[in-house]
Amino acid sequence: MSKDLMFKDEIQALVRDAYEKLDEPNGPGLRCYEKSQLAGIPTVAGHWSLGVGNPVRHARLAPGDAVVDLGCGGGLDVLLAARNVGPSGRVVGVDLLDSMLERGRRAASEAGLTQIDFLRSEMESVPLPDHSVDSVISNGSFNLSARKSRVMAEAFRLLKPGGRLCVSDLTISEDELPPEILTHPSAWAG
Repeated sequence: MSKDLMFKDEIQALVRDAYEKLDEPNGPGLRCYEKSQLAGIPTVAGHWSLGVGNPVRHARLAPGDAVVDLGCGGGLDVLLAARNVGPSGRVVGVDLLDSMLERGRRAASEAGLTQIDFLRSEMESVPLPDHSVDSVISNGSFNLSARKSRVMAEAFRLLKPGGRLCVSDLTISEDELPPEILTHPSAWAG
């Protein structure tokens, strides 16, 4: 068994509980975006921006592309990706939490973006065909998984040959922290 398979259910519960308890976080992730990118973005998407970077800026998305956002949260990067791929493209936001998916759907509807779908799924097992997307993006979500190697394998399974992976995330060396920090709920969901 791979080390990253340990405690999957417990870690998912910690992450779910932490995110469900958030009360309108006022977009801490917005600091990573240019004002021009955020023009016209619905308030709900901005308020629920919890990411740590700006993967859309670096993903080289083109009109007509198919894109998956793993751990899409409130949908900010989904909306930005949809703008880049245009009406001939397709963007799928994947998240484990129904509340986040509902926020994303509401934001997409407010923005009038119809080339977006949202799926409730674990990042480690997305119900989409092999080699079906041009780009996989993710913003501050891979670190929430207990099975990071599985998330990476799933991203590559989804990508077409020559596809692009653009991830913004946090990393730490587990060897440098004591167990009481590594097992604390905020270490997984904060």
